[in-house]
Amino acid sequence: MSIVSRVLFVCMGNICRSPTAEGLFRQYVENAGLAERIEIDSAGTHAYHIGNPPDPRAQAAARRRGVDLSCLRARQVSVKDIIDFDYVLAMDRDNLTVLKRLAPAHLVDKPRLFLDFAPDLKESEVPDPYYGGEAGFLYVLDLIEAASKGLLEHIRREHNL
Repeated sequence: MSIVSRVLFVCMGNICRSPTAEGLFRQYVENAGLAERIEIDSAGTHAYHIGNPPDPRAQAAARRRGVDLSCLRARQVSVKDIIDFDYVLAMDRDNLTVLKRLAPAHLVDKPRLFLDFAPDLKESEVPDPYYGGEAGFLYVLDLIEAASKGLLEHIRREHNL
């Protein structure tokens, strides 16, 4: 089987929200038996944490839901990512703005907000939990779960999976 869709999650430093989304969405895709069809990655708009694992608080929150983030490492998003990935999903509007500035002119509309795939939520952005406590990381997981379900449904419909 071949890859039918490539998904990139993007936040600021690639140590909290986007690796959490990568890990959780990967689990949804694997549980659906689509790991060979959907490629998943994450990156940050800034180079603050390149090579570092996800924040220990993000890892702990994800582990509580059965998701292991320990093998992930932060990297910075590139123009090539915007070209190569089918979905370039920003966690918030600030990072979306950076992605749109980075995108080639013909792909400026490709990056979008991840929570667009969870239209029933009152939130439109995944808040950055970095400066808060455990509750913020758990809330981020709730939002990511909702959007991951919607994204997977969307990809399945789009590719008849």
